Amino acid sequence: MLWPFRPTWRPMRRSSHDTVDLRWLTARSWSQRWYPQGIDLGILDGRRMLAVGWFRQDKERRHLASRVSFVDLDRPRHRDVFLAVPDADGRLAPARIHVGGLAWFGDRLFAAATREGVWEFDLGRLRRVRGEAARQVTASTRRDAVVAVRSAVHDIDLRCSFLGRVLDERGETEQRVLIGEYRPDDAGRIGEFVVPQGPRDRFVPQRIVSPGIPRLQGAVRWGDRHFVSQSNGMRPGVLWSGPLDALRPHAVPLPTGCEDLALDPERGLLWSLGEHPWRRVVRGIPLARLGVEHPRGERRLDG
Repeated sequence: MLWPFRPTWRPMRRSSHDTVDLRWLTARSWSQRWYPQGIDLGILDGRRMLAVGWFRQDKERRHLASRVSFVDLDRPRHRDVFLAVPDADGRLAPARIHVGGLAWFGDRLFAAATREGVWEFDLGRLRRVRGEAARQVTASTRRDAVVAVRSAVHDIDLRCSFLGRVLDERGETEQRVLIGEYRPDDAGRIGEFVVPQGPRDRFVPQRIVSPGIPRLQGAVRWGDRHFVSQSNGMRPGVLWSGPLDALRPHAVPLPTGCEDLALDPERGLLWSLGEHPWRRVVRGIPLARLGVEHPRGERRLDG
């Protein structure tokens, strides 16, 4: 394990009785090259981390690369890991995917790859690359980078815009995920799938529902209660909750330009994030405000 790496920025944490906000203190707050999308939580090298996925695009909005920022929730530190794809000769190329959602199970990190299913990356075998290899996987002028290499591609019969983990009523991780489609109309679907045991296995569908909500961005489940995010242009996002086939809008707003969702039973929070430049925030909403009774005490999220 190549941990710890040199931190590249320090997030500013701002807490209130309503939310816990993390904001970017560098050009990440306004950059139009990198956009934050997916989010989840887990354990990496014994530290509890919040993972934020980003994609890089050019002026023609073509995808160039992707990365995951691992934010230490107990210390003001952050590190980037770039996502890479090996070719037949073992050379690494950037993972040119949207990373619209993340689902983290131990050393297995699943990323939504839109029309290319779900890609799996191995966090247990991170590697450092330098020189031309670093510039290649980051689509930038970086001289060195740490990468997670794709270990599997899982085909899904959905447009995989986002995915999120499923927790039982005690806040324990189940081996299931919700995978959903972003569409501008109300025809987007959300499906619940059993996570494959190995890289050659398939996600097994349990049910697929069209909740009739346009601009779906993320979904998670706690017990029998679902939470679904809906973007709303340059206005605050809308949080929907309830049974998947009978969701209702919640009074608690989401960040402007909201994206993925993640449940954090340790801190009793529902995390989301906003993608728009100058309005970017990673926000934790207390589950108590959402009517969820969560367990007390530490619980691991490493699946």
